[in-house]
Amino acid sequence: MDQKQVCYLVPTTILANQQYEAFKSRMKEYPIKIELLNRFRSKKEQEEIVKKLKLGEIDIIIGTHRLLSKDVEFKNLGFLIIDEEHRFGVKDKEKIKQLKTNIDVLSMTATPIPRTLHMSIVGIRDMSCLYEPPQNRRPVQTYVLEYDNEVIKEAITKELERGGQVFYLYNRTESIARKANEISELVPEAKVGFAHGKISGKELEDIMLDFINKEINVLVCTTILESGIDIPNANTIIVEDADRLGLAQLYQIRGRVGRSDKQAYAYITYKRDKLINEVAEKRLKAIKEFTEFGSGFKIAMRDLEIRGAGSLIGEMQHGHMEQVGYDTYCKLLDEVVKEMKGIDIEEDIDITIDINVSSFIPDSYIENGSQKIEVYQNIALCKNEEDLKNIQEDIIDKFEKMPKEVYNLLEKEKKKNMCKNLGITKITQRQNNIVFNFNPEIFTLDIDKLIKEYKNRVKFSQAREPYITYRLENPVNVLNEILNFLKN
Repeated sequence: MDQKQVCYLVPTTILANQQYEAFKSRMKEYPIKIELLNRFRSKKEQEEIVKKLKLGEIDIIIGTHRLLSKDVEFKNLGFLIIDEEHRFGVKDKEKIKQLKTNIDVLSMTATPIPRTLHMSIVGIRDMSCLYEPPQNRRPVQTYVLEYDNEVIKEAITKELERGGQVFYLYNRTESIARKANEISELVPEAKVGFAHGKISGKELEDIMLDFINKEINVLVCTTILESGIDIPNANTIIVEDADRLGLAQLYQIRGRVGRSDKQAYAYITYKRDKLINEVAEKRLKAIKEFTEFGSGFKIAMRDLEIRGAGSLIGEMQHGHMEQVGYDTYCKLLDEVVKEMKGIDIEEDIDITIDINVSSFIPDSYIENGSQKIEVYQNIALCKNEEDLKNIQEDIIDKFEKMPKEVYNLLEKEKKKNMCKNLGITKITQRQNNIVFNFNPEIFTLDIDKLIKEYKNRVKFSQAREPYITYRLENPVNVLNEILNFLKN
C-alpha cells in the first residue's frame, strides 16, 4: 500500500509454485499484481516479467534464485522475504544484500543456519520463534536405524493400509528409476513414481499432481521435496543414506510428513555395517533426540555446536575465531554490538576463590577428556544461578549422580556469582579463617549486621585493599559457612 514492491525468494520451483497459488488466492480481493519467476516460465515470459518489475508494474514477485540474476532490477523494492533461508548459500546472501541496502528483510526458516542463528543470538539480527504447532498436530515418530528391506516393506505397507502415502528419499538422480523399480518389487501393491530436479518442469508438475491426486502413493524423490511440499495425506517418510545429509536438511525432510492430525512416521536409515564418521553420528543422534514441536531452534543450536558459526560478514566460512577461542570471540562481538547500540558495558570481574575444598571432575565420573573440558567450560560460562541449575540437571542427565567434588565445583561457582553482586573480589582460606577482599565502592554487605551476628569472629582491615577476616565455626563445612556469611 506504500507504493513499494515485495520480493518473495524461495529455494525451489515447487515451493515457488505453491506460494504463488497461495498468494493469488489470498490477494484476489485486492488490486495487487502478483507474478512468478522461475525456470518453468518460458524465456519470453521471463523477459516480460523482468521488464515489468523494472517499470514497477508488478507489486509482489515470487521466485527462485532466478531473482538474484543480474538482469533483475526493481523500481522501488521495500520488503524482501526469504523463505527457507537455510537453503541459500553465502554467495546468494551477498547477492541478496546488494538488492538494496535500505529495505526490510524477513528471513523464515525452521532451522536457521549457524551463521544466521549466531547473528541473532549476539543481537545483530532480531529473532522471534514460533513454538505453538497448528491444532491437532502430533510430533513425528522418528526411528534411526540400519537399512533393512523388511523394515522398509512393513513401513510402506502399514501406511498404504491406512490409505496414506509415502515419501521415499533417495538422493541419487542417476539410479533413482532403478530404486523406484526395487520398491515396486518389494511392495507390489504400491503405485510408485519418482521425481528429481533434472526432469522438465512439465514432467515434475505432472508427477506432483498425480501424487496429490493419489494416483501415486509412493514417491521416490531426491531432496527436491525438502522445501515446501505440503501433502497432508503423506504421513510416512523413509530416508536412505541419511548420514550423507545435513542436520537442517534431515529436520526439514522429516517436516514433510505429519502435516495433518494423523500420526506420522520417519525412518532415517544408513547402510548396514557402514562406519559413520563422528560428525554424521552426532547429526543422526540429534535428529532422533529432537522430535517435539519447535525443535528447529534446538536443532540449529546443535548444528552451531557441531559446525561452528563461520565468519559473519562476507563469503568466508571461517574467521579469526579459532585463534581467540569461540567464547572470547562472542564476548568481544557482544561488546562491540552493545557499544554500537549505546548500551553500557559491564566490566567482567574475575573472582578468585581459594579454599580447602576438593572441587574438580574426577576421571572416574567423566572419562572422556574433551567431554570433561566441555563441562568445565559450560560451568565457567554460567552467569547466574539459573544457568548453574540447568548445567547441574544436564550433568546428572548425561552422567548420572554427581560426586561430592563436582557438587563443590558448582557450589564455588554459585559463590562467585554472589560475590559479583556484593562487591567481593576474592575469597581465601588461611587455616581456620576466611578472608574476603572487597571493593569499597560497590561493597553491599551490612557491616553493622555482621558485627552483631558474628561478634569477635569478624575483623575488618582498612588497608589499601580492604578485607574482612571471618573465623570459621566448623572448618569441615566451609562452603555452607561462606554461604551463610554472604547471605547476611
